[in-house]
Amino acid sequence: MSTPPSLRYRSVIPELLGEQAFAYIAKGRELAARGHKVLSFGIGQPDIPTPDHIIQAAIKALEEKFTGYTETPGIPELREAIADYLNERYGSDVKPSEVIVTPGGKGAIFLAVSSYLEPGDEIIVPEPSYPAYPEVAKFLGIKRKFVPIKFLGPEEGFALDIEKIEEAIGPRTKMIVINNPQNPTGALYKPEQIEQIMEIAREKKITILADEIYDNFIYDNAPFKSFMSFPDWRDYVLYTNGFSKTFSMTGWRLGYLVVREEVAQRLTRLAVNIWSCPVSFAQKGGVAALRGPWEPVKEMVKLFEKRRTLLAEKLREIPGFEVWPSKGAFYMFPRIKKLLDETGMTTEQFVDYIIENYHVVILPGTAFPDKAGEGYIRFSFATSFEVIEEGAERIKKAVEDLLAKQKK
Repeated sequence: MSTPPSLRYRSVIPELLGEQAFAYIAKGRELAARGHKVLSFGIGQPDIPTPDHIIQAAIKALEEKFTGYTETPGIPELREAIADYLNERYGSDVKPSEVIVTPGGKGAIFLAVSSYLEPGDEIIVPEPSYPAYPEVAKFLGIKRKFVPIKFLGPEEGFALDIEKIEEAIGPRTKMIVINNPQNPTGALYKPEQIEQIMEIAREKKITILADEIYDNFIYDNAPFKSFMSFPDWRDYVLYTNGFSKTFSMTGWRLGYLVVREEVAQRLTRLAVNIWSCPVSFAQKGGVAALRGPWEPVKEMVKLFEKRRTLLAEKLREIPGFEVWPSKGAFYMFPRIKKLLDETGMTTEQFVDYIIENYHVVILPGTAFPDKAGEGYIRFSFATSFEVIEEGAERIKKAVEDLLAKQKK
């Protein structure tokens, strides 16, 4: 009997890193299964349930048997609600026909990158970054150019390095990724930096992939400049956003991409061949989310701002931690380079030590490619005050124990 042929797949698939946050969450679950009390600052998911009025809208859709295929770019009322949200908030002029609803924000990212770039083209990714941007590029054979985000210290936090971005632009550069507010650093880029990026796009004829999924998580009344506020956004911007963070709808898998109308028509042809259409009843929930009431969102953001303040206070008590309280998203990204130098550990070794011995899940900065995350760790403060208090105390004890061993 002959041996059946091996199934073939693209050689790049095993090289994809995926989203390592899920691997560290799995480590925590293994410890919990062995009876340990595990505290997690890991995955970027609000711990607040989806607001009831959104859930009820989806239930009503199910009861009304709204369970079949929908239009590939999304039901008209959801595309209209998305356009209204962007226009009311950012003074834009988006038409519903310029909106494509996708299965999560990653669907929008894949659609944008795969449609605008070809093998051999270059994409500039400020790092550390959300893994989906460079990993999609790797899969498609697109050259990735990583430009470090600047850490200006515990007083000023993180900022784009505009000069480095300009230096990275070459003849094959076709796209710059700007995630604002930013994951994993919690940075909120100043409006003048967003204007500078837009000016670079105009001058160099480069497309901007603007991911603003954390646009409602802004603290200290800091100013926020959306790429949708530029009158010529259609010429340079592919805009992505979604429902997972703002409305605590991570499991609903609902995002969107905004592009000019003729491009939306072409991208819909690709979308129909990948996912046919978004989930029908989830889209009804999305309409309810955007139409309001918005009070649950506002209360969640106020709560997260208080948690951010507490986490910053607690982490500042830990030796070797340089802490900047985030201006956006719900992440904190302290630098621990001095501590690592003193203990002789790498970032990943330190994180593993904390998880395995003190049962607190945090993420290494190296989980956010390429190399700029070495010496940093990420905390999500989308968790309770109790977890923040106890988790920070455990980490403080771990660090003190480590430093005591070094002195022996």
